[in-house]
Amino acid sequence: MMSSVNVGERIRQLRLDLGMSMRTLATKTGFSPSLISQVEHGQVTPSIGSLERIALALGVSLGKFFAEPETNALGLVRASLRQKLVSTWSPVTIEALGPMDGSGRLEPIMITMAPAGRSGKYPAADSGEKFALVVQGEVSLTLGDQVLVLHTGDAMTITSAQPHQWENVGAGPAKLVVVAVRDGAGTP
Repeated sequence: MMSSVNVGERIRQLRLDLGMSMRTLATKTGFSPSLISQVEHGQVTPSIGSLERIALALGVSLGKFFAEPETNALGLVRASLRQKLVSTWSPVTIEALGPMDGSGRLEPIMITMAPAGRSGKYPAADSGEKFALVVQGEVSLTLGDQVLVLHTGDAMTITSAQPHQWENVGAGPAKLVVVAVRDGAGTP
């Protein structure tokens, strides 16, 4: 059965492993210490864009927020066993599609957005290249100062320097497969 990830606990543990205070993490991300506390205590789940900012501040990839999904020797991840993050901020779910232990350079996830679901309040850049494929629905991609509408089957490559934001602009659910490439520092 698919299981939910306690992202707040993972963030807290990564922060403590680095010997970083909550206030320092807040400063590095531009968020308030109150918001970091709410995230760590499971009172809110941040948007995808906010999770990426937190990961960057912690020096890890987005995949570090997931537990290692059950895989076989071939790297198979069964749909029923995927780890998922459910946002309390926007009607969005993120599922791990592959190993998230840092052993490979690729970090595949599936983002499912209900109508009007979005990845963050504002476009945000992170430190890695991404490939995205719209599997279902219609989404807008704000890429810098451009807004593109992508439909089922459309694909896009996003470079690390490009601020971006996803939003479901269709009447039904939208699904995206996003594959991030980790750079040498381990960030997506």
